[in-house]
Amino acid sequence: MNLKENYRIELRAAIRQLTDRSLYAASKWAGEQLVGIEHDPAKFTPANTRFQRGSSSIRRRFRTTDVNSTPIAGVSYVSAPVMEEDEIVDGDFYLLAKSYFDCREYRRAAHALRDQGGKKSVFLRCYALYLAGEKRKEEELMELEGPLGKSDVVNRELASIERELSTIRKNGTIDPFGLYLYGLVLKEKGNRNLARTVLVESVNSYPWNWNAWLELQSLCSTVDILNSLSLNNHWMKEFFLANAYQELRMHKESLSKYEYLHGIFGFSNYIQAQIAKVQYSLREFDLVEGIFEDLLRNDPYRVEDMDMYSNVLYAKECSSGLSYLAHRVFMTDKYRPESCCIIGNYYSLKGLHEKAVLYFRRALKLDRNYLSAWTLMGHEFIEMKNTPAAVDAYRHAVDINSSDYRAWYGLGQAYEMMGMPFYALHYFRKSVFLQPNDSRLWIAMAHCYQTDQLNMIDEAKKCYKRAADCNDRESIALNALAKLYAEEGCIEEAVYYYKKDLERMEDEEREGPNMVETLFFLAKYFREQKKFEEAEVYCTRLMDYAGPEKERAKSLLRGIRMEQTGAPFMDIERFPP
Repeated sequence: MNLKENYRIELRAAIRQLTDRSLYAASKWAGEQLVGIEHDPAKFTPANTRFQRGSSSIRRRFRTTDVNSTPIAGVSYVSAPVMEEDEIVDGDFYLLAKSYFDCREYRRAAHALRDQGGKKSVFLRCYALYLAGEKRKEEELMELEGPLGKSDVVNRELASIERELSTIRKNGTIDPFGLYLYGLVLKEKGNRNLARTVLVESVNSYPWNWNAWLELQSLCSTVDILNSLSLNNHWMKEFFLANAYQELRMHKESLSKYEYLHGIFGFSNYIQAQIAKVQYSLREFDLVEGIFEDLLRNDPYRVEDMDMYSNVLYAKECSSGLSYLAHRVFMTDKYRPESCCIIGNYYSLKGLHEKAVLYFRRALKLDRNYLSAWTLMGHEFIEMKNTPAAVDAYRHAVDINSSDYRAWYGLGQAYEMMGMPFYALHYFRKSVFLQPNDSRLWIAMAHCYQTDQLNMIDEAKKCYKRAADCNDRESIALNALAKLYAEEGCIEEAVYYYKKDLERMEDEEREGPNMVETLFFLAKYFREQKKFEEAEVYCTRLMDYAGPEKERAKSLLRGIRMEQTGAPFMDIERFPP
């Protein structure tokens, strides 16, 4: 039996077990990976693989080797035994409680299992109590602070659940699902170290619960913590590491893991979406757009991760594509946070910022911890010049995830607008630490250093140089560097950066005021250096422009030619009209 068939057997059993315990998100994830494993075309007809159509272009793009049976670098994976179900005595009560649970009657489900001692029953009863506490917490939040306010409301069931699960863990009668729930409760109560230990026990004994891996990943805030985990070498660990590397901004390592996994799970929509996320972090927007287009062809009713696709379309100012995507998700499921954010992005691109804020607020009513909505709403308030509201939105975002560089950048923008460059610089530094390859962040820092309050020109130049090295898409850094050196009288350095800026504008076939400014500077410089042929080349290019630029170019060209002949020339540009 080959590697892929082993994975299928494990995932099929996991889906049944996870669904039976109402862990639906983990079950859905396992199902996506199950159908994502490529079948042998000799054994399966096209009808058996119809779900796998539409992903061939992504497979061709990322697949580098055939990994039918060899793990990474020859590593041997351990095999975890499939769990035996032992709920014969509690079976009838469990079925009743499960029906209550599926109807979202959590306390009723817990009550139905009050006298049952089987491991499945204990887990479902505690899980039902946990969700009942979460539901009540949300109700109290709405009653006390409204959907977008802050509050100290907590889940009141945590203490009792912790006591019970702690006792059965000490007795050695807890199962992997109980460990997962115990780790979740410990994390909520702030006991992060013990939560990590318990979650590692859970995933080592039952590695197919993706929910447990995600909770463990959220507790790995540094590479050192990640490397300190004692994890079994199961193939699920590769998914975990790929996701953890991504969250820790180790993009190359994450991409390498996903490319390996893509060789086995060649039709996994999840892996394709994760590759798109990594490429988005690397600002490879064209590649991201292609991946999401393939994803939508393969899974046309997908809403998950589509808000990132809308961010790409927004950045590329693709109004028609964003309009189509907004209509599509609206018709699929308009009451999803992702759908509201996509529609909000559409209205923002159209310049309707009030409507955009309305939809971002709707997203937060559906999920008050939805990070993108807080950040995007902050951006809209910046556009509306409502800096206090923007600061509040961005602070909510960093409270949810302190690694969100966009929120730190937004805070910097807000304080810069308020004329507080020292505060702005503090937040820009945080954002550039989290995303050092984004030229916009370096340019924002440079602007802060150039303000009258700071006037740290050398630091500004360093920031512009970093921006130029980070593929400055807006082409601001080179021109700004040239101007700074020209103002300081460092003409040779100014010429160097003006030439580099000109080369870039020519490569991108871009015209505009920067092009005119660059051509004039270089023409005057080479004229002063008596390099008349080069000066004439730049003047001739300026003659293609209409208006005052053409007249100035004519005057400069006449002067150059007269100097070539040795005749005196009076530069009329030195005299006011």
